Amino acid sequence: MQVSGVMAPPAPKTIDGMQLPLVMMRDILLKTMFRKNVTHVTELARAICLPIPVTQELVDLARSQKLLEAMGTMHATSSAEMAYQLTDAGKARALDALSQSEYFGAMPVPLDVYREQVQRQSIRNIQVTRDQLLAAMGHLILPKELLDHLGPAVGAGRSILMYGPPGNGKSSISNGIRDALGDKIYVPRAIEYAGQVITVYDPIVHSAAEEDVDDPNALRRTSGRFDTRYVRCERPTVVTGGELSLSMLDLVYNPVARTYQAPLQMKSTGGIFIVDDLGRQKEPPQAIVNRWIVPLEENRDILALQSGEKFEVPFDTLVIFSTNFHPNEIFDKAALRRIFFKIKVDGPDQEDFLKIFAMVARKRKMPLDEEALIHLLQVKYPTIDNIYANYQPIFLIDQMISICEFEGIPYQMSPELIDRAWANMFVREEEIVH
Repeated sequence: MQVSGVMAPPAPKTIDGMQLPLVMMRDILLKTMFRKNVTHVTELARAICLPIPVTQELVDLARSQKLLEAMGTMHATSSAEMAYQLTDAGKARALDALSQSEYFGAMPVPLDVYREQVQRQSIRNIQVTRDQLLAAMGHLILPKELLDHLGPAVGAGRSILMYGPPGNGKSSISNGIRDALGDKIYVPRAIEYAGQVITVYDPIVHSAAEEDVDDPNALRRTSGRFDTRYVRCERPTVVTGGELSLSMLDLVYNPVARTYQAPLQMKSTGGIFIVDDLGRQKEPPQAIVNRWIVPLEENRDILALQSGEKFEVPFDTLVIFSTNFHPNEIFDKAALRRIFFKIKVDGPDQEDFLKIFAMVARKRKMPLDEEALIHLLQVKYPTIDNIYANYQPIFLIDQMISICEFEGIPYQMSPELIDRAWANMFVREEEIVH
């Protein structure tokens, strides 16, 4: 059954239940006060993403160590809430802590606690039905047998290799799979391992489902419901293409801030990682797949800190490889065996091509013309052995629209406009004299 709601991470109730080093928590509190100039516990709780009672515990700890002092209430018209400021010793400690790591703000989630949440919202818990896939890909004209292969592949949450000639919607299918998942998960702002902070939440990759989570009123309202060190998001999708390099799959260390950023595949946890245009990267496809062997087989990835220390993180990602090459050209048998589903995405037959053409024309408000279509099918396509591709209707119709707009005539198609559009779809083989 499709998971309609993921179990939310429970909010911590005490600093003892945080499972983080006490000194680290205290220092993040001091650094946040120093950098953000916040003075009230409610503001501070929002800044470090902890419930107010837990934040108050940390404030009381810092006060007992003479690092914070109470300022009293600010003025008669303000709330009765106490204000706090850093003492000289507190400022000195904040500066010392900042010299060791510039990280401040949201308290990180311990790696072991994060593992538990990954299991609660695992992509392998989802069962996608045919209706869900159809709804997500209703804008695509796909052969029925393609969904027969895709459905079990997505439902298994295992790796998928889509291959076939270019321009037939492999990227669109990947995006449709993402849309079919539909539910929300919780992404940690940062995690902690061995005293190191690794930022995970990335607004470029993650689409926050609720914008008001950080609202002060929302904090009070939701602090008991889920841990606000996480951001509730759509299941993430990371798309890489020819720019993908193996170094992008390692922890990114910022030597100035002395913090780490999670690699791409870790940011896609609970969602989809799409390796598009496999075979166009600097590294050979075999090397790229070799990097994924342990994660794909054992659902765990191995990362390394600057010190060289290696550690395991959960690998809970649906990996989709997409290539225009035949798999036997770019992989050995051992690599192919480790990719669980292999799905060929072919170009449409003439009937489906005409359906796509008519659908695009309707969307673009381009009237169909029988004479132009006959010319296209009987004169132009035989010159390329009647090989149809999904991108061609959009390309041809958009070309004709551009011509009509340039010529100042209503949208229309004709054999002559088909010829002019066709001339831009292919480059004629000829020798250029230099």
